[in-house]
Amino acid sequence: MTTELIATPTRGLLRLRYAALPVLFLLLGVVYASWAARLPAVRDRLMLDPATLGTVLLGGGIGAVASFPLAAWLVGHYGARKAALMAGIAILLILPLLAILPSWRWLMLGMVGFGAAASCFDVAINALGVEQERALGRSMMSMLHAWFCVGTFCGALLGSAAAGLGLSSLLHFVLVVLALTLPLGVAYRALPCDAPDAEVGKKHFALPHGALIWLGLIAFMGAISEGSLTNWITFYLRDHLSASEAIAPLGYASFAGAMLLARIVGDRLKERFGAKRLVSGGSILAALGIAIAIVAPNVLTAMFGFILTGLGVAAVFPCVFSASGKEGATALAGVATLGYSGSLMGPPLMGYMVQGFGLQAGLVFLALISLVVAFAARRTQLLF
Repeated sequence: MTTELIATPTRGLLRLRYAALPVLFLLLGVVYASWAARLPAVRDRLMLDPATLGTVLLGGGIGAVASFPLAAWLVGHYGARKAALMAGIAILLILPLLAILPSWRWLMLGMVGFGAAASCFDVAINALGVEQERALGRSMMSMLHAWFCVGTFCGALLGSAAAGLGLSSLLHFVLVVLALTLPLGVAYRALPCDAPDAEVGKKHFALPHGALIWLGLIAFMGAISEGSLTNWITFYLRDHLSASEAIAPLGYASFAGAMLLARIVGDRLKERFGAKRLVSGGSILAALGIAIAIVAPNVLTAMFGFILTGLGVAAVFPCVFSASGKEGATALAGVATLGYSGSLMGPPLMGYMVQGFGLQAGLVFLALISLVVAFAARRTQLLF
């Protein structure tokens, strides 16, 4: 343990500690949005049809599902802080490779690694968030996830700017990596050392069971919707509504910006209305927003629909991760398994839907998913 962490923290170190965890959530958001914003360029470079693109994205889901025992093991044996550092480094190393892999098979393999690294990072930073909630004695997961939305919003805007300036995907991703490497290292050093989790050390991984099944279902279905929207909003505006390559990422930016605003006030809304009402009501609003986007005659109307959708889905992950984290790190990893697999398996499912029935049919599928989340939220006893 370093000397500065043994000694009483200075005021400057305390400020860095408070900022460190939001920085890690922001980092993950920037990486996600950077990848999503340039997906059309990657698709066009390899000339992928929707079904093949869906198969490529399935690699991310495979990597995520396969990695959750690893994520639980890393947190259990090294602590969430070191696990976040190791997974964060892996994410930043893999991202530029996704822009240069020579075929859809190699890209799918790259997505396996990307999904595994991102899922380990996600579990680690959410475990850190649960511990911070316990230490402070109040809800703050929604605010932490708001910082993820800050990252996705900024990443989408930067992706739009990079496309508008004619930057290649490789150069864009390299610049993102250079910009995020120092914040990752500073955040790691600022966070206090955490001990390995004894519970996870004994039992590395378990799928949700009992009352946790409903939380797992909400995480899985909600993540299918959010993950699919992350990757397919840009395509919907680009291919269905004929938006330019520079304008199309702004659709995802509107979605992410709405999520950000909702999560800023999410903790207060949770305390006032309860997590169950927040998740179920928000999911109904998300379905309404998707319906507006489906019938939208132009880009602006579709963006309005995606804004409502972002407001609606914002509460799902903060509430589910907070509730499952209270049941222990193994429960968090198990619920996160279903959630993260949904977020990365949703895009390929959308790809097959789009290939067979069109983009609007794919959005209908996501609207129905949101209604299922609303129903499941009313059934669980762990959201309160």
